[in-house]
Amino acid sequence: MTKEKRPTRRKRLRVPVLPDEEAAIKKMAASTGLPVAVFLRNVGLGYQVRSILDHKAVEELVRINGDLGRLGGLLKLWLADDPRAAQYGERLVRALLTKIEDTRDQMHRIMQTVVMQRPGR
Repeated sequence: MTKEKRPTRRKRLRVPVLPDEEAAIKKMAASTGLPVAVFLRNVGLGYQVRSILDHKAVEELVRINGDLGRLGGLLKLWLADDPRAAQYGERLVRALLTKIEDTRDQMHRIMQTVVMQRPGR
Protein backbone atom coordinates (compact mmCIF):
# COMPACT_ATOMS: atom_id res chain seq x y z
CA MET A 1 0.00 0.00 0.00
CA THR A 2 1.48 3.35 -0.96
CA LYS A 3 0.71 6.61 0.74
CA GLU A 4 -0.77 9.38 -1.35
CA LYS A 5 1.58 12.32 -1.52
CA ARG A 6 0.25 15.80 -1.08
CA PRO A 7 1.04 18.09 -3.97
CA THR A 8 3.95 20.39 -3.27
CA ARG A 9 3.01 24.04 -3.20
CA ARG A 10 5.46 25.85 -5.43
CA LYS A 11 3.83 29.20 -6.06
CA ARG A 12 4.06 32.02 -3.55
CA LEU A 13 1.99 35.16 -3.44
CA ARG A 14 3.42 38.41 -2.14
CA VAL A 15 1.00 40.68 -0.37
CA PRO A 16 2.32 44.03 0.83
CA VAL A 17 0.92 44.96 4.24
CA LEU A 18 1.44 47.71 6.79
CA PRO A 19 3.15 46.82 10.09
CA ASP A 20 -0.13 47.03 12.02
CA GLU A 21 -1.84 44.85 9.42
CA GLU A 22 0.95 42.29 9.75
CA ALA A 23 0.53 42.25 13.53
CA ALA A 24 -3.26 41.86 13.21
CA ILE A 25 -2.93 39.00 10.70
CA LYS A 26 -0.39 37.19 12.91
CA LYS A 27 -2.66 37.62 15.93
CA MET A 28 -5.68 36.25 14.05
CA ALA A 29 -3.66 33.29 12.75
CA ALA A 30 -2.43 32.53 16.27
CA SER A 31 -6.00 32.61 17.59
CA THR A 32 -6.89 29.84 15.15
CA GLY A 33 -3.81 27.76 15.89
CA LEU A 34 -2.68 27.95 12.29
CA PRO A 35 0.55 29.23 10.76
CA VAL A 36 0.13 32.57 8.98
CA ALA A 37 0.51 31.01 5.51
CA VAL A 38 -2.17 28.39 6.17
CA PHE A 39 -4.45 30.98 7.74
CA LEU A 40 -4.14 33.34 4.75
CA ARG A 41 -4.58 30.51 2.25
CA ASN A 42 -7.75 29.33 4.01
CA VAL A 43 -9.17 32.87 4.18
CA GLY A 44 -8.24 33.52 0.55
CA LEU A 45 -9.97 30.33 -0.54
CA GLY A 46 -13.13 31.33 1.30
CA TYR A 47 -12.94 28.86 4.18
CA GLN A 48 -14.43 29.97 7.47
CA VAL A 49 -11.56 30.13 9.93
CA ARG A 50 -12.57 29.57 13.55
CA SER A 51 -10.77 30.34 16.74
CA ILE A 52 -9.42 27.36 18.64
CA LEU A 53 -10.84 28.79 21.86
CA ASP A 54 -14.40 28.24 22.93
CA HIS A 55 -15.15 31.68 24.35
CA LYS A 56 -18.34 30.59 26.12
CA ALA A 57 -16.38 27.92 27.96
CA VAL A 58 -13.74 30.48 28.94
CA GLU A 59 -16.48 32.72 30.39
CA GLU A 60 -17.84 29.74 32.32
CA LEU A 61 -14.35 29.08 33.71
CA VAL A 62 -14.13 32.69 34.88
CA ARG A 63 -17.47 32.31 36.67
CA ILE A 64 -16.41 29.06 38.32
CA ASN A 65 -13.09 30.58 39.35
CA GLY A 66 -15.00 33.35 41.13
CA ASP A 67 -17.09 30.72 42.93
CA LEU A 68 -13.93 28.95 44.06
CA GLY A 69 -12.51 32.23 45.34
CA ARG A 70 -15.60 32.86 47.45
CA LEU A 71 -15.59 29.31 48.80
CA GLY A 72 -11.90 29.59 49.61
CA GLY A 73 -12.55 32.85 51.47
CA LEU A 74 -15.18 31.17 53.62
CA LEU A 75 -12.83 28.30 54.37
CA LYS A 76 -10.05 30.73 55.28
CA LEU A 77 -12.37 32.47 57.76
CA TRP A 78 -13.16 29.16 59.43
CA LEU A 79 -9.54 28.00 59.55
CA ALA A 80 -8.45 31.32 61.06
CA ASP A 81 -11.00 30.94 63.87
CA ASP A 82 -12.57 34.20 62.78
CA PRO A 83 -15.49 35.08 65.10
CA ARG A 84 -17.67 35.60 62.01
CA ALA A 85 -17.22 31.91 61.16
CA ALA A 86 -17.87 30.64 64.70
CA GLN A 87 -21.51 30.03 63.87
CA TYR A 88 -20.56 27.44 61.24
CA GLY A 89 -20.00 23.92 62.44
CA GLU A 90 -17.71 21.24 61.15
CA ARG A 91 -20.49 19.75 59.06
CA LEU A 92 -20.79 22.97 57.08
CA VAL A 93 -17.02 23.10 56.57
CA ARG A 94 -17.01 19.53 55.26
CA ALA A 95 -19.85 20.47 52.89
CA LEU A 96 -17.78 23.47 51.80
CA LEU A 97 -14.78 21.25 51.06
CA THR A 98 -17.02 18.91 49.03
CA LYS A 99 -18.37 21.90 47.10
CA ILE A 100 -14.83 23.07 46.34
CA GLU A 101 -13.90 19.61 45.08
CA ASP A 102 -17.03 19.41 42.92
CA THR A 103 -16.32 22.85 41.51
CA ARG A 104 -12.74 21.87 40.75
CA ASP A 105 -14.02 18.81 38.87
CA GLN A 106 -16.46 21.01 36.94
CA MET A 107 -13.60 23.34 35.97
CA HIS A 108 -11.52 20.38 34.82
CA ARG A 109 -14.34 19.13 32.57
CA ILE A 110 -14.79 22.56 31.01
CA MET A 111 -11.04 23.07 30.53
CA GLN A 112 -10.96 19.92 28.43
CA THR A 113 -13.48 21.48 26.03
CA VAL A 114 -12.05 25.02 25.91
CA VAL A 115 -9.51 24.33 23.21
CA MET A 116 -11.30 22.92 20.19
CA GLN A 117 -9.73 20.58 17.72
CA ARG A 118 -7.62 22.47 15.23
CA PRO A 119 -8.88 22.41 11.66
CA GLY A 120 -6.92 20.33 9.18
CA ARG A 121 -4.03 22.01 7.49
